[in-house]
Amino acid sequence: MNEEKKMDFTETPEASEPQGDIETATSAAAPEEPNPLTVALQAIDAMRAENAELKDRVLRTLADMENLRKRAEREKAEATLYAATNFAQDLLSVADNFSRALAAITPEQRTAADEVSSNLLAGIEVTERELLNVFERHGIKRIDALGQKFDPHMHQAMFEVPAADQPPGTVVQVMQNGYAIGNRCLRPALVGVSKAPANDP
Repeated sequence: MNEEKKMDFTETPEASEPQGDIETATSAAAPEEPNPLTVALQAIDAMRAENAELKDRVLRTLADMENLRKRAEREKAEATLYAATNFAQDLLSVADNFSRALAAITPEQRTAADEVSSNLLAGIEVTERELLNVFERHGIKRIDALGQKFDPHMHQAMFEVPAADQPPGTVVQVMQNGYAIGNRCLRPALVGVSKAPANDP
């Protein structure tokens, strides 16, 4: 009888131990359910990041398109302005001939000229003015060189003149008028430039 009780006593813990193991295994195998609020916040953050990226792309694309439009307008304006360059260069000799013809007549000769000669001179002056006006309408201007500081981009020095009354590097004589188209030099002015006299330290 004592033996049966001992056996019952020893069997009881063995029977209870497997039950504890099953409960532990069941609780470990059950997955934790995600928090719906956390999932929603993560989705919102992802959408915000994607939205910011798309917005940045759109802004960059708009900036590129605006730069492209401005560049196209600038190139079109330059092409229109400088398209007449070769033609204008050919016409400069005509303007030079008008200037030479008028410069060849002294004021005394003009005063003493008869009516026919005076009308001819007046016609030459009007034609020269009209040619210069046409040049100006197309962005071509005569370079005003006399008395200006020598600019190697717009002037071509032919000789130097000692001059005490002018600062060195000043244009004191114009041999041939220069012309510019837009901001570019169409033909440099041929000039004489002042320099300090030899005895000037």
